[in-house]
Amino acid sequence: MRVTFLGVRGSTPAPGEKFVRYGGHTSCVAIAHDGEAPSLLLDAGTGIRRTSALMNGEPFRGSILLTHLHWDHVHGLPFCDASDRTDSRVTLFVPDQLDGSVPLEVLSRGMSPPHFPVRADELRGDWSFESLTASTLEVEGFRILVEEIPHKGGLTYGFRVSDATGTVVYVPDHCPTAFSDGPDGLGEYHESAMSLCQDAEVLIHDAQLRREELAAEAHFGHAAVEYAVELARRANVKRVVPFHHKQSRTDDELDAMARQFDGDHVTFATQQTVIEL
Repeated sequence: MRVTFLGVRGSTPAPGEKFVRYGGHTSCVAIAHDGEAPSLLLDAGTGIRRTSALMNGEPFRGSILLTHLHWDHVHGLPFCDASDRTDSRVTLFVPDQLDGSVPLEVLSRGMSPPHFPVRADELRGDWSFESLTASTLEVEGFRILVEEIPHKGGLTYGFRVSDATGTVVYVPDHCPTAFSDGPDGLGEYHESAMSLCQDAEVLIHDAQLRREELAAEAHFGHAAVEYAVELARRANVKRVVPFHHKQSRTDDELDAMARQFDGDHVTFATQQTVIEL
């Protein structure tokens, strides 16, 4: 399995010279089987545009799983050249809002006039739209456990993606303080988070906040980097990759945060990060 980070920011893109080394695109991670082009994309933030560089001129043929429908996780979808072309094949998994709406209708609430000129069903290629619920899926040769994760403003999922080479867990938006302050003031190490993470090789986790920012900002629905590291320790995860960096957090500030967690088991995500399992 090869995991390529295409966008690592949260909430909104972060352009400018102070955000170059870590990158300013919003959430998207590409996953490929060994020796193959990516066939699985997790989220469709602006980072999804960078998929084309991985495809060697070929169309994307695979699946996209959305953790939730906030702007920073979907607003790159119509701008991905590799998937918006006549010879692409895409299955888009859209979180079920549990209100009876079909996936295309849910997506079109934000992607249609007057909010956007192109409707989801006008994307070029062979597109299909599937509902996503808490379940276990077989997608593109990967086994994917889907669990609900607390996050403000709509149903949100985390993913545990496995193949014969290992397991990667993806939890980009997570508000563990929604349950309680937990044993260390960082939030609860709750059942769905633990079951997703247990004994995984890699955990990609929300690290938008620092411990000292929780009191003022946790109500927006995010976790502290310290929580991500401790969750990985409790769940026996070999490597944790803090992700979904705060939009105002500069490269130098992220460097300083990373230095607090020296060791091979913590790697702060950048748009250049590639992990081979």
